[in-house]
Amino acid sequence: MSFFKRKKNWIFDMDGTLTIAKHDFDAIKIELKIPLDTDILTSLSKLPELEAKKKHIQLDEIELKIAKLSIPSPGSSEILNELKTQSTNIGILTRNSFSNSIETLKAAGLIDFFHPDFIFCRERALPKPNPEGIFRLMELWNAIPEETVMIGDYVFDLEAGAGACVDTIYIDPTGEFPFKHAATHCIRELGEILKL
Repeated sequence: MSFFKRKKNWIFDMDGTLTIAKHDFDAIKIELKIPLDTDILTSLSKLPELEAKKKHIQLDEIELKIAKLSIPSPGSSEILNELKTQSTNIGILTRNSFSNSIETLKAAGLIDFFHPDFIFCRERALPKPNPEGIFRLMELWNAIPEETVMIGDYVFDLEAGAGACVDTIYIDPTGEFPFKHAATHCIRELGEILKL
C-alpha cells in the first residue's frame, strides 16, 4: 500500500505549505522592534504582559495584510481534493492567529476544505515546534501516530511532527531542503505526495 493510502490523518502547516510564502520575518521583527536572532512568538512570550499584548495586536495587523494577499501553493487544491475523496481527516497547525488563518484560507480559495474545529493556531495550542497541536488533533480524530502525517516548509513543522512521533513531509520548492535531516519525505510541491 502506498504512503498516501496508509495515512488517514493529514495535518498541514499553512503559510509556505498550503499557500505561497509571503512573510518577510526579518522585516516583521524590525517593525515589532524585537531581536532578529529569535523567532517572533518566542520573543513576544518573553516581554512584560502589557507590552506583549500590544505587540501581538501589531503582529495580527501585519499578518492580516499578508493573509489577504494569499495564493495557493501549486498542487494544494489537487491534494486536498484527493484527500476529500478518501475517508481522511484534514487539519491545519499554524503559528498564525485563528482569524488570520481563516482570512488566508479564504484568499487562497482553500477555506472549504477545512472544518474550523481542525484549524489549530497560536491561540489553540502551544506554537510549533511544540507538538501539542498535533496531539490535540489526533485526540479529536481518535487517531494513531502511525496513520498521521505532518506537512510543512520549516524545521518547526518537522520537529513538531517528530515530537508527536508522526511521519513528516518537508516541502521546499527550491529543492535545497536545508532541514531534510528532520523529515521523513522531501517534496518540491504538494502534488508529489500522491506519488510517495
